[in-house]
Amino acid sequence: MSEPTGRGGRAETVRALVIGAGPAGLMAAEVLSGAGVSVVVADQMPTPARKFLMAGKSGLNLTKVDDGFEGAYGEVSSAFARAVAAFGPQEVMRWAEGLGQEVFVGSTGRVFPVAMKASPLLRAWLGRLDGRGVALRTRWRWAGWRDGRAVFDTPEGPQEVDAEITVLAMGGASWRRLGSDGAWAAQMPGSVAPFRAANVGLRVDWSAHMARWHGEPLKGVAFHAGDVTSRGEAVVTTRGLEGGGVYSVSAAVRDGAALTVDLLPDLSHAVVAERLAQQSAKASLATRLRKALRLDGARAALFHEFGRPLGADLARTIKALPVRHAGVLPMDEAISTAGGLRFDALDGFRLAGHAGVYAAGEMLDWEAPTGGWLITGCLATGRAAARQALSEASPPRLGAEAGGVSP
Repeated sequence: MSEPTGRGGRAETVRALVIGAGPAGLMAAEVLSGAGVSVVVADQMPTPARKFLMAGKSGLNLTKVDDGFEGAYGEVSSAFARAVAAFGPQEVMRWAEGLGQEVFVGSTGRVFPVAMKASPLLRAWLGRLDGRGVALRTRWRWAGWRDGRAVFDTPEGPQEVDAEITVLAMGGASWRRLGSDGAWAAQMPGSVAPFRAANVGLRVDWSAHMARWHGEPLKGVAFHAGDVTSRGEAVVTTRGLEGGGVYSVSAAVRDGAALTVDLLPDLSHAVVAERLAQQSAKASLATRLRKALRLDGARAALFHEFGRPLGADLARTIKALPVRHAGVLPMDEAISTAGGLRFDALDGFRLAGHAGVYAAGEMLDWEAPTGGWLITGCLATGRAAARQALSEASPPRLGAEAGGVSP
């Protein structure tokens, strides 16, 4: 997309302004431009979609084929629920393929581009927007409103933009270095729920004996916190535990639930107890665990870290090992955040009392589990906010297709 120079401090008038060039903002720009509306996208970072690109470095998980996909978002507004129902996993896959990016469904239902990385998809996406005349302004930091106009701090000095339609898509408050710093919340006092870390690792003050296991994967376990269970993997780090298995239960842990680990989730308590009973009482504990249960490596290390003092029911400790931790890692190290612009401050996706101003993406108060829900939610709400803006514009412009997907 083109990147015009500054406007010398004069107020600029545009048809549609999108603030934030992540997945939600770019999808809003796609829908608006697809309806023939001229669009300016402003972002505070030097390049667009930095968090999106970082998320794709280990494999871009776009969405997930899951029967309960929509219900995983928890308590959200009816507008949010409708947005995801209208642009869910199947629509996301067709959208990516419309950008020339073939996708595949993994064994767990997670959907990835065949290229795995985010960069090919983003290049194709930006190319399509550029072809529609969408203008990109980088290093433009939103500083609030003045007389109904959006104000930006830019390398060329303060700039003001007067837009008929404005879509806010400035992200949450994690990964500050990638542009999601939550600073926009200061401009909306009374409308924002406090930010909290989501999809985040745990801090653990390991004993010295765990040093040899730092960097080792923790496989074949199940994490339990509250009513949430995760069979995903984790990694033992110098600071604690990270990885999909831990991220899935981190919200419950953050909110006060105790965390336990089932070191042998494929064996019942009775089977574990029976196999342990068959071992000689003279054998060391490590030997009994290894021979009876094949419990070794990082799993055995975790048992020795948290399983003492030994109780009378060794099998129960193995099946529900209590993890002593110091809480979740800092919010800036979280994949995403809970909190943000409350749904009761919105009419659908429009800011209540603000004609022509809409919001989408992670800046809204919703929390997604890992596994494709986050990106899909951003795409779906960006699309829905833009569609609502078009339907409420004068005259209405709703009816164009976005990315080859019927709205």
